[in-house]
Amino acid sequence: MNILVFGGSGKIGTAVAWDLVQRGDVETVGLVGRRKQPLEKVKKWLGSDKVRVHSADIMLKQKTIPVMKKYDVGVIALPDRRTSYTLVDTAIEAGLHIVDMLEEYHRRPDAYELEGMKLPKKMTLNQYGDWLHERAIKAGVTFMDGIGFAPGISNITVGEAIRKLDTVESAVARVGGIPSKQSAQRHPLRYMITWAFWHVLREYMVKLYVLKGGKMVEVDALTDRERFRFNKFGVDEELECAVTPGMPSFMYTRTQLRDFAEKTIRWPGHYQGIDALKECGLLDLDPVVHNGRKIVPREFLLTMIEPRLRQQEGDTDVCVMYNTVIGMKAGRKTKFEYFLWDVADTKLKMSSMARVTGFPSAIGAWLIGKGMITKRGIVPPEDCVEGEAYRVFMQEVKKRGIDILEEQTML
Repeated sequence: MNILVFGGSGKIGTAVAWDLVQRGDVETVGLVGRRKQPLEKVKKWLGSDKVRVHSADIMLKQKTIPVMKKYDVGVIALPDRRTSYTLVDTAIEAGLHIVDMLEEYHRRPDAYELEGMKLPKKMTLNQYGDWLHERAIKAGVTFMDGIGFAPGISNITVGEAIRKLDTVESAVARVGGIPSKQSAQRHPLRYMITWAFWHVLREYMVKLYVLKGGKMVEVDALTDRERFRFNKFGVDEELECAVTPGMPSFMYTRTQLRDFAEKTIRWPGHYQGIDALKECGLLDLDPVVHNGRKIVPREFLLTMIEPRLRQQEGDTDVCVMYNTVIGMKAGRKTKFEYFLWDVADTKLKMSSMARVTGFPSAIGAWLIGKGMITKRGIVPPEDCVEGEAYRVFMQEVKKRGIDILEEQTML
């Protein structure tokens, strides 16, 4: 099979490509980006004659479609909604199966901070999502929507727990990327950039939907905070989490849940720092006048803080997951829990975030290429990584050194 990676020169796109070139049944791995030099650098690092470089402006259909036509599946490893939706639209037109790791559920786009996303004339957001879905079905295209860490591994594990229960009551997915404890001491907010930070701030500022008492309720991001102790895999750390829009598909695919929320994990103290920035107006997007010039507070903050949040020599990151699903099984109240604690690969110089986001994306594309996932249209991971595909997915993740612990408890 032949698989194309959009954003192939980025850290996560590089991890996707690394995973794919290891696979004997993948013949060609294409890397797409505007600039040829960074792509050639990744190709050299990968050291595989399977790799092909395609320098193209991904926003131009006439440049992108001819490249897509040479491949079986595409992986979108880009962090903003404008490029994501544009590439999905183009892939459907080209008849290319696609996977995307963005937090969006493209069938039901949220209405906040569109990041330059352009709607066709006279279409609402939901009409646009349905239009993409129906076009994909008609074109025979599978679009696995949200396959990485969160969304991705989180969707797949929570989805599996729900299938194992006779009836389900509640689910909480707690997922996040944090600096190692030592690295956290060297950065403001006890945070280090492993993903586009402007998009992280978007996730902190928007409203989102959760399920409460069987009803879809809109809440502010970073509410419903929770402290917990993570004590698996020989680790014993106190962490905190807050509601974010990391798994929006569950609002529509698992309506039998009475209560559901996805929460992002951080070191204690991080969210208090974000609260202070919010209260000062530094995360606002409305321009203010300073010395006669208009400035956007969030853009100014990014200019100041991003250099202080970038990885320094010796810094490493950790990705953490703690998911809880409760329901009834064989007449007894039962809880399924899923745990993950993954660290950076210092030999490959690959962050944990690149591993747990890039490898699942590569596996998802590979499963489509092998014909193990055949549903068409916009399909979230919880609806297509099931049965044999689930068994193979978990096996492949483990081969990459990502250990996921499942525990079942009768309550």
